[in-house]
Amino acid sequence: MAPMGLTIDKILVILVIAMFLLGPERLPYYAKKLGELVRSVKQMADGAKDRLRDEMGPDFDDVDWKQLDPRQYDPRRIIRDALLEDQAEVQAAERRARVLDAAERRREREEEARKKQADAAEKWADDGADEGVDAPAVDAEDGAVSTDEVPVGVAAAKPNFDEEAT
Repeated sequence: MAPMGLTIDKILVILVIAMFLLGPERLPYYAKKLGELVRSVKQMADGAKDRLRDEMGPDFDDVDWKQLDPRQYDPRRIIRDALLEDQAEVQAAERRARVLDAAERRREREEEARKKQADAAEKWADDGADEGVDAPAVDAEDGAVSTDEVPVGVAAAKPNFDEEAT
């Protein structure tokens, strides 16, 4: 698609057509009128800008006027941005759900490990404390209870390697 702006070629074609339609005697008069029209439109735009600056005060300089340019509103871009925004929101919601689910699973594992540790400590208090069994160790990662419960009197039955060597 070709650009729709005015180029030198288009301006020259318009001038040639205007010369034929208006004739050489009326062309300077209409050129002068066109110049006056352009100046008056520019003065009106400057006046509107000055009035807006007076009404807005210091906030006028903070406004990003390029953002308010109507030429930037391409319907295809607006739709694409809206679709990408919706997709980003969906992905963010999924990410939040995964994080919450992982946190819930972690809390459940920690609670289960605490329960196993409490059960093991209670069992030890009931059974092993009287027999001289050391308190069970609980792995903090998975809550597994160690099975290395060795009665106090059994330690003497283990071989002494120093005595065998001699």
